[in-house]
Amino acid sequence: MERKLLVVFALTFLIIILFQPLLKKYGPQPPAKPESSQAAPVQNQAQLPSQTPTQLPAQISKATGAARGKAPPASAPLQAASESETVIENDVYRIVFTNRGGRVKSWVLKKETDDKGGQLELVNSAAAEKYGYPLTLWTYDEALRNEVNSALYVEPTLPQSARKDGAPPAASNTLTVPAEIIFKYSDGDVSVEKSYKFDRDSYVVGVRTSVEVKGAQVTAFPMWPAGFGDQITAPQYAASQMAYQYDGKVERLTTSSWTILPAIKVVGGATVSGPFHWAGVSDQYFAAAFLPADPQNAAMVTLRNAIEIPHNASDPNNKQMDKVDVLGAAVGSLKGSTDARLYVGPKSLADLESVSVPGITGAEPDLRKIIDFGWLGIIARPLFLWLKWMYIHIVANWGWAILLQTLVINLALLPLRLSQMKSMLKMQRVAPQIKQIQEKYKKYSLRDPEKAKMNQEISALYKKEGVNPAGGCLPMLIQMPFLFAYYRMLNVAMDLRHAPWLWIRDLSAPDPWHILPIAIIVTMVALQRMTPQAGMDPAQQKMMNIMMPGMFGLMTWNLPAGLGLYWCAGQLIMIVQQAVMNRTSLGREMREMMAKRARKKEK
Repeated sequence: MERKLLVVFALTFLIIILFQPLLKKYGPQPPAKPESSQAAPVQNQAQLPSQTPTQLPAQISKATGAARGKAPPASAPLQAASESETVIENDVYRIVFTNRGGRVKSWVLKKETDDKGGQLELVNSAAAEKYGYPLTLWTYDEALRNEVNSALYVEPTLPQSARKDGAPPAASNTLTVPAEIIFKYSDGDVSVEKSYKFDRDSYVVGVRTSVEVKGAQVTAFPMWPAGFGDQITAPQYAASQMAYQYDGKVERLTTSSWTILPAIKVVGGATVSGPFHWAGVSDQYFAAAFLPADPQNAAMVTLRNAIEIPHNASDPNNKQMDKVDVLGAAVGSLKGSTDARLYVGPKSLADLESVSVPGITGAEPDLRKIIDFGWLGIIARPLFLWLKWMYIHIVANWGWAILLQTLVINLALLPLRLSQMKSMLKMQRVAPQIKQIQEKYKKYSLRDPEKAKMNQEISALYKKEGVNPAGGCLPMLIQMPFLFAYYRMLNVAMDLRHAPWLWIRDLSAPDPWHILPIAIIVTMVALQRMTPQAGMDPAQQKMMNIMMPGMFGLMTWNLPAGLGLYWCAGQLIMIVQQAVMNRTSLGREMREMMAKRARKKEK
């Protein structure tokens, strides 16, 4: 049975790998775009991942250059004399705008914390300084892009009612919400207008941008170009991805070199054509997603750049550097000006589900699909909702909630384990007869027709004795999806970020003292020794008792502590269950039978 269990593990993993391309090929495809939709820069990357932007960007750039060569100037110059800042603050964020480029200089999430316990700065300053700050503009003409993102915009005088605490006009521009600010710029040929609207307690910001060259509209997309401020280590950068959704279809783009799920690689500067209801970039816990007002004519430019970061940011003496990819996205309309909403905030189910996305059919009309629960989302999402219910209503600590949920899951799976033990006992009872049948047909080759009679006799024996040869493995197969789903759930659960439990400061990060991985090894060894396995080949027994626990312990060494806690607690519960089952008549009979077979083998 132990040999079969190893085969089951291998086959299950193989099925997971092979099944995903089939889903990709034969699963639902993105809906066809309407006939009236403007031609896209490239075909949808979900269908042609190898395509790169060529034709349309070149046409747009050429048209922009031609427009700029015309005369006379389209409007009077409009520029500010000096740089100034405007602060927008509500219950969930504090945003600092600068009139240089009409862009965001700082975006602080007031309810989230960084690794030092302070409020989280979501602007990645190192990457933004090099590749652009949030809400700069992407144009296919590089010269135009540099101009509109570095110019000093004029900001209209703010009304007295909009200023925080009624501050006089001479004071710093700090606005109360709801509010709207407008930035304008013109050099006579190029005219830009950018306006932003803010609500009282929402992570959503209204964005409208318009760029004209000699009075002609030019394609220009607002962008979130350079990752997030919570990214410090290489794995945090590697967790970044882009995603977009139209109706029930979600596509994800990643930089990862290997994933279990099929994923489209991010090509820097590529244009993904719509339609889509939302599109943007995210890392493990935060997202910046644009919701265009005109989904049919929307497009996204994928931004991928490289920076070097310290290998160990906590060690000032460490000079080793890691090269990482920084992802960003520019989203807007292919038909001139862009009108969109922008969600910038945590990938929390409650927050994402509160953002309405009109027009979606075949899926929930909100942003919940930004969270990637993976191919086991049908299990992972309910597990998380159940875990959160326990946290809110029973125990106000995520660690204890995980322990309680683990206990309930293992009690629910107990009948399956009893069924597995009964099946193993039946298999042990017929094992001598099966061996006799195998010896009887040992002389025939696999291609010999007589060999088929061996399987017929074994099947008849199974039927006579009421044995299901898969009965011992089926319960294990049923349990494995819960483990995979739990891993995925804990990996994306925003609520577990910085959640403490006993000596663990962050259940979403690895155990700092590696107590849980060591405990997993110890409990697995103890459980293997308690489980009846006499008569097994010594090499197999050594592998099951030592190598497998060691392998699983190393696998969990750097996994989230929440997953280690679930796994270790499950092992402890199984030890108690096995101790009780060993004292039942079923357990005693099984141990005696296997011990008897072991003594015969020694003779």
